[in-house]
Amino acid sequence: MRKRWKYTLFSLLGLLLIAFCFIGWKAYGTYREMDQIHKPKEQSRFGQFEAKPEYKPPEWEGSERVNVLLMGGDERGLRKGEVARSDSMLVVSFDPTSKKIHLFSVLRDTYVDIPGYKPNRINAAITLGGPELAMKTIGNLTGLDIQYYVYVDFQGFIKLVDSVGGVDFYVEKDMKYSDAADGHVYDINLKKGQQHLDGDHALQYVRFRHDKLSDFTRTERQRAFLKAIANKLESGWNLIKLPDILGEVTPYMESNMSAKDMLKLASLGYKSHQAGSAQLPPMELVEDKVVGGSSVLGVKNEDALKGYVQEVLAKDDTTVPSASPSASPSGSSK
Repeated sequence: MRKRWKYTLFSLLGLLLIAFCFIGWKAYGTYREMDQIHKPKEQSRFGQFEAKPEYKPPEWEGSERVNVLLMGGDERGLRKGEVARSDSMLVVSFDPTSKKIHLFSVLRDTYVDIPGYKPNRINAAITLGGPELAMKTIGNLTGLDIQYYVYVDFQGFIKLVDSVGGVDFYVEKDMKYSDAADGHVYDINLKKGQQHLDGDHALQYVRFRHDKLSDFTRTERQRAFLKAIANKLESGWNLIKLPDILGEVTPYMESNMSAKDMLKLASLGYKSHQAGSAQLPPMELVEDKVVGGSSVLGVKNEDALKGYVQEVLAKDDTTVPSASPSASPSGSSK
């Protein structure tokens, strides 16, 4: 039953967008908090993994496209030394030439080759070889060189939403789910309509997947909520509070980026705009498969998927109004 209670974690994504795309990155306090995200091996939750040359991410020189893998995991109930599967996987792609940012959400049940291991769900890569193997695996799938990662657990998401005072958001339908396995602590009970979501209720929204299309509609909701929280983070007051916001979230985050790396990305992100987002694999390239008695998502044609990624990167949807999964307005904030 525990597998049914994985959590979608957007704190990392909202945090990166605010840190990379807005003025607040210049503050000394912000720099100091950023530096806490890059943890030494003895403090890292991934310290048991040995670095392997074949997994080492390519260095970013500053002029070519740079890609950041954002991962979230549910760390409840883990034993010492255990690593949670990456329940949420999103790739943020920055193009220094066109000044465009694209976001790709990766379906966690996608069945792929994991370098050095048997084929498995893509969210298992981090448990087998740590973040660098996850970066390599998703890089192989997408055809992108992934230079950086950021990882956060679900508490970071709650802390982020609460630290910015909650988010005004349109919930497109009633969402209700109950499970006694967790003592009903993580039940979902949201009503359709515009409302103010605190961290706990926002978590209910982004992890809801109990409808016909399950993870497919969930990733769509994720991207819609991302826009709403980015709008809230963009406000002048939250920019002033940025060091405090980072201070709330950094204990739950980890990255291979130093503060210097983040500032380089901040300089790029501040000059860029979000040009589009997409789900990977897209619906037309997904096929249902059963492996070892379990249902997984197969990729019909990996070359076609890489081509799809390049098509998305060539587009700019900035001028096209976006909608929530229900085609109702979302993301407004006060």
